[in-house]
Amino acid sequence: MQRPDKRIILCLAHMSGNEMKYIQEAFDQNWVVPLGPNVNKFEEELKRFVSSPVPSKGAEEGNTLHAEAYPQSIGPHESDPEKLWPHPIDDPHLKDKQVVALASGTSAVHLALVALGVGPGDEVVCQSFTFCASSHPVVYQGATPVFVDSEADTWNMDPELLEEAIRDRLAKTGKKPKAIIVVYLYGMPGKIAEILDVAARYGIPVIEDAAEGLGSRYDGRVCGTFGQYGVLSFNGNKMITTSGGGALICPNEEMKNQVMFYATQAREAFPYYQHEKIGFNYRLSNICAGIGRGQMTVLDEHIAHHRHLAKLYAEAFSKIDGVSYHGGGDVEVDPAHAPQGHEIRSNFWLNTITLDPALGVRGQENAYATAVKGAVGGAAGVVHQTGRAHTDLEPNTNVEALRMALDMANVESRPVWKPMHCQPVYKDAPAYTNGVSVSVFKRGLCLPSGPLVTEKDVDYIVGTIKDNIL
Repeated sequence: MQRPDKRIILCLAHMSGNEMKYIQEAFDQNWVVPLGPNVNKFEEELKRFVSSPVPSKGAEEGNTLHAEAYPQSIGPHESDPEKLWPHPIDDPHLKDKQVVALASGTSAVHLALVALGVGPGDEVVCQSFTFCASSHPVVYQGATPVFVDSEADTWNMDPELLEEAIRDRLAKTGKKPKAIIVVYLYGMPGKIAEILDVAARYGIPVIEDAAEGLGSRYDGRVCGTFGQYGVLSFNGNKMITTSGGGALICPNEEMKNQVMFYATQAREAFPYYQHEKIGFNYRLSNICAGIGRGQMTVLDEHIAHHRHLAKLYAEAFSKIDGVSYHGGGDVEVDPAHAPQGHEIRSNFWLNTITLDPALGVRGQENAYATAVKGAVGGAAGVVHQTGRAHTDLEPNTNVEALRMALDMANVESRPVWKPMHCQPVYKDAPAYTNGVSVSVFKRGLCLPSGPLVTEKDVDYIVGTIKDNIL
C-alpha cells in the first residue's frame, strides 16, 4: 500500500473559516480578556445546542461524505445558531439549564465539585475507565475518589457495581458518597437511565463528564443534560475546539451565577477586591470563545463525519477475524446490542478496536523492547522520562506491535485509557472492579477519527492493519 503524503492524525478539530470573524471582532473591540461579548454569545449558543432535540436538518443527509471531497466541504454552513438549532426541546428538565464557558473540561469538573460542596473527608464515586481529568479534581478538593469499573456493552460505569459500591461505602464509612461522576468514554453514551435510578435511590447528585461526548445523545437528549451538572471540553482534539477550553452545564441560573463567582477568583461585590471564599481563575477568554463560536457552525457536520467514519470502520472490521470494532450498542452501528428500551447515539469521537490475545501481529516479539523517549499520541508530549519499558499493567504485545506498525505507516493510533484504579497515584483509593476495564485496556486501540480523516484514509488504515496480521 502506498504511504499517504500526510500523517493521519488520531483526532484534531478542523477550522470552519468563521473563526477569524469573531476573533477580529474581539481585537477591534479590545475585548482581549477572560470575559466579553464572544463569551456571552458562546454560552448562549451552547445552551441552544444542548437543548436541541435532534441534529440540524441536513447534518447527516446531503453532505458530501465520500472520498476526498469531505471535509473540504466543511465551511460556513450556517452562521446563526437559531437556524442551526431552531426549536429547543420542550422538556422541563432542560428549560432551566445554563452553560458557563471555562478554561478547560478539567476546571468544569472541579467547579461542579465545588458547587456540590465536596471537601476533605468526602468520597466521590468515579468511573475508573477514563482519563485522569475526571478524578484528579476530586483530590484537588481533599476528597477521596472511589473507583467503579465498567460494563462490557458501552465500556462506561456499571450501574450494578455502582450500587454495590455505594452500599459498601455506607457500611464502611457510615455516610454516602457526596457525588457520582460518570463518563461517556470515547463519546459513547453510558447506561445513564440506570445510573440515575441508583443515584436517586440514595440521593446522590450526578456529574456527567461528557468531555468526549459533545453531541452524543441518549433517547434524543444531548449527553451532559441528565445529571445535576454536565461537563464539556473544547480541547484541540475534541469535536470542536477553542484551542483549549471547556464548559459546565448548570441546573439553573442561580447555580450558573455561583459557578461564575468561583470561576472568577470569588470576588465579592465591592468597589475594591474583597475575597471571603477561595476562588479560581477558570473563565474562558473572549478570543478563545470567538474560535468556539466559529466552530459551533460546523459542529453538526463534525458529528456527522465521525459517525460516517464509524460505519466505515464497523463494516471493514466485521470481515477481519481477531479484530472487533466497538460499536457500544449504537443502534445505527451495532443494532444487535442496542440497550433495551433506549436509543444511544454516539458521536464516535474516537473509533476503537480490540484485538484477540491470540491474534499474531508482525513485530510482536519486539514490542516494549525499548523505553519511550517522546510522546505517544497527542501534542502535550512526555517530559518526565522513566527509562523503563514496562509497568505492571500494559497493553498486550500484539496491540503494541500494531501501534508501532501503524506509526511506521504514518498513522497515529493510541492505547485506550489505562483504568484509574490501576494507576500508581491511586493505589490506595477504594475500587470496585469486575475486570472489564483491565481486559479492554490490554486489548484496545484507538484509531484516527477526526474531521480530516477521509474514506481513502480509512481504507489505508484498515489495509495497514490487515497487512500486519499474521
